[in-house]
Amino acid sequence: MLDFAANHMIFGHKEIADALLSNRALPEDLRDWINQTTALEREASLVAPAPVEPSAEPGREKEGERLTLLQRINRMTAAEKIKTALTGNQGERLALIRDSNKIVSRAVLQSPKLSDMEVENFAGMKNVTEEVLRLIAMNRKFVKSYSIIRSLINNPRTPIDVGLPMLNRLNERDLKGLMINKNIAEVLRSMAMKMIKQKEEAKKPKLPGKQH
Repeated sequence: MLDFAANHMIFGHKEIADALLSNRALPEDLRDWINQTTALEREASLVAPAPVEPSAEPGREKEGERLTLLQRINRMTAAEKIKTALTGNQGERLALIRDSNKIVSRAVLQSPKLSDMEVENFAGMKNVTEEVLRLIAMNRKFVKSYSIIRSLINNPRTPIDVGLPMLNRLNERDLKGLMINKNIAEVLRSMAMKMIKQKEEAKKPKLPGKQH
């Protein structure tokens, strides 16, 4: 119940966040999560919503629309980026997750509008910071998704200490895929190979007289 409230009910509800923080049974990781989220909200509340530029003329190519979005984001202050990360649309989150300011990318991951499909996309991106990948891996809600776990492990930017403990979550087919993925660290491929061999050995029938 505490986990659900911390991940789904505190955004925009300071009284719920305060009630959770006053609960002595609240785990430390959830306490840190709530403190970070409320801090981001306080920063975002200091500024007005980012101005929206007029839409491009009919028929304008998507590339031009993306350029306009990036130009608008580049003109934002840090506080405006934080507010947009928390309340903006999918395209804005996709642009802001790559922001060099760690607070901005963290705000994207705390947006109540964020979908599992977006997180899976972020987990597989090679142009996000290691901090983003670590934050995804540390979020208990995100790592309940097998697809997100698989994307993290197959991303060459994911730190080894993040990807290695997740290997036991992969099924046999995806472990075999890791064995031939030359983009990831050798230690991950070697461990995947070792786990496959262990699974194959476990499947072999034990012959009489071989047991000790």
